[in-house]
Amino acid sequence: MQGIAKSGFRPGSYRSTLVVVIGAILAANAAVAQQGSDDELVEIVVFGRGETRQVQTVTAQQLEQLTPGTSPLKAIEKLPGVNFQSADPYGAYEWSTRIKVRGFDQNQMGFTLDRVPLGDMSYGNHNGLHVSRAIASENVAGVALAQGSGALDTASASNLGGTLAFTSADPAQMLGVNAALTGGSESTLRAHVRFDSGEFLSGTRLFASYTNQEADKWKGAGVQKQEQVNFKVVQPIGAATLTGYYAISDRAEQDYQDLSLDIIRRRGADTDNFYPDWNAAVGAANVCAALAFNAPICDDSYWNASGLRKDDLAYLALALPIGDALSWNTTAYLHQNEGQGLWGTPYTPTPGGAPMSVRSTEYEIDRNGILSALTFTAGVHEINGGFWVEANDFSQARRFYGEPNIAGPTRSFVEFQRNPLLTQWQYDFDTQTLQWHLQDTLTVTDAFKLNFGFKSVSVENEAIPVLVASNTVNQQSSIEAKESFLPQAGFTWALSDSHELFGGYAENVRAFVSAATAGPFSTTQAGFDAIRDSLAPETSQTVELGWRFRNATLQGVISAYYVQFDDRLLAISLGAGIVGAPSALANVGKVETTGIEIGLLWQPIPDWSVFGSYSFNDSQYQDDVVSGTGAVTATAGKQAVDSPENMLKADLGYDNGTLFAKLGVDYIGERFFTYLNDQSVDARTLLDLTVGLRLKGIARVKDLTAQFNVTNLADEEYISTVGSAGFGNSGDRQTLLNGAPRQMFLTLTAKF
Repeated sequence: MQGIAKSGFRPGSYRSTLVVVIGAILAANAAVAQQGSDDELVEIVVFGRGETRQVQTVTAQQLEQLTPGTSPLKAIEKLPGVNFQSADPYGAYEWSTRIKVRGFDQNQMGFTLDRVPLGDMSYGNHNGLHVSRAIASENVAGVALAQGSGALDTASASNLGGTLAFTSADPAQMLGVNAALTGGSESTLRAHVRFDSGEFLSGTRLFASYTNQEADKWKGAGVQKQEQVNFKVVQPIGAATLTGYYAISDRAEQDYQDLSLDIIRRRGADTDNFYPDWNAAVGAANVCAALAFNAPICDDSYWNASGLRKDDLAYLALALPIGDALSWNTTAYLHQNEGQGLWGTPYTPTPGGAPMSVRSTEYEIDRNGILSALTFTAGVHEINGGFWVEANDFSQARRFYGEPNIAGPTRSFVEFQRNPLLTQWQYDFDTQTLQWHLQDTLTVTDAFKLNFGFKSVSVENEAIPVLVASNTVNQQSSIEAKESFLPQAGFTWALSDSHELFGGYAENVRAFVSAATAGPFSTTQAGFDAIRDSLAPETSQTVELGWRFRNATLQGVISAYYVQFDDRLLAISLGAGIVGAPSALANVGKVETTGIEIGLLWQPIPDWSVFGSYSFNDSQYQDDVVSGTGAVTATAGKQAVDSPENMLKADLGYDNGTLFAKLGVDYIGERFFTYLNDQSVDARTLLDLTVGLRLKGIARVKDLTAQFNVTNLADEEYISTVGSAGFGNSGDRQTLLNGAPRQMFLTLTAKF
């Protein structure tokens, strides 16, 4: 990416620090080398042996080597087919976080934690929460990615494409305390402490953890902070197991300013919001108003912006064997959320006060659900059937809060706003989800296994107005996505102990979004009336075929896939703007995707490992987009936005039980951010480094670990997120976020 300004880091001092730290660790390793290690090298990536679909699992060992606080999403960026972007070094800043797999966006995938649905994990989520709020990174046991299609029992109504299943760690068998402290770039300070009870009473085990993290933004001013409490208990009841989990999260993120290529050329990539320069923000707002809100100064920078989220998530799960051939698994869960997305807008001045106000999009989620399934084994058949039911009440409002004192700000952007100046609109959305499935896994021979079945999905969305404006849906409205038969079939064929073929076919549907800012309700009443009886939900058909192999030193997977994505939804004009015709969602055709994925893990000698993946993905729009006025946007044959054709990832790792180190390389090719492919961001290559030392039996400390992480080791200047503010047909757009420069962190972890 040309024209991105340097960030003012001092490479010489960073190199000196790196040399000192690595030297100290190597010296310490030499001193303790005689201790040796009885630990075998654990698989860092599991390639899904025996699965009828493309699946890989990243293990806890790999998660532990990331900077504490890093999103588990970032842990899978090395896997084949994964395009992951974020403007912060942790991959946790939600406005910027994007994951795309095989051409499908984040809101077209499925996400679960211990089988509990997390919704589509988009910003301003209407039916879930980001995994970084659902669980502290230190408590994640693993992440399993199914690139093509998740299992039939996945609790998701959005997984046109892949699924991500996060698993929480179980309480430890022995009494203990883990404590970790991380410090580093941008005044980062993260503290994590976890207490494990060990087994007591009748086999009860539990853990409770507290996490507090705060860091300055790497450019501009502001903080990004989060407090979390996680609690988990496992209770055996005879042959059954009862598991309970509870998570509290309080997160506040001050935002980075969205950029365009033009802004980067004119003002530099370090451009950010005005905060804390109140006078500059007031001056820009006055100029903006004098120019009738038609000048770059209105949108190049805003006074301030932030995202605030508070969540409570809980579940209770029962695993009950009923004899030798039957088992029953049931999970009941609830989730409550309060959120505000804030920005200081010059477009709505405060009467009698500053030429600005604080605009808020506000969210409240209250959802609960049940997942239940029976598994019956009879001879060569393993039959599984079950259901998922969820009731979700989602409230959304647009409010403005006054800044009455022109001499200075009166509102903090890291605190929830109260006492609004006005409410523009407010809706309650009721979403009822019912999904059930039935499948059979047939062991034809010891080497050949078939899996086939189907699921049925019904999602009813209802919008209930509380307070409305003339340009929004102003009466009670409803729409439904329903597919009674979505088949899935697959096979595995073990050619030998070392080689296995697999393949499968799956159909999926994505339910409509219940929100005033996205989905079918984000239009006028006339617009909604025009589409409600003709709009079809998005669907997909996925075919994949692959080969897994393994020997004493090498294992891997090679797969090929074809995806047909039908009834793509896009907001288009339904008529001439001069007569007030609205824009609304419309089905604009299909996308076809073909590709290959290669993943390899090579362990040539003890303690050393090399992991690599390569992906080629060709996602193309198959149809031109035609608006209600007959205007044609010639998208047929164009590459899908934010879908690089080539991605190459690699890790070189060393771990002898005492000393560990990893150097990661992440290459992603050119990405378009217009549907006509006339604007793009350049390819980029990032390097990350981890170096650490583990010591055992020092005084009363069972294990002591010192870990040094460097993200973006080469300090590359690049665009990370594209599409932060959506995509346009052509031309430049303020929808880019540049990635964080080199950042360094040191973590000390002690286990007692």
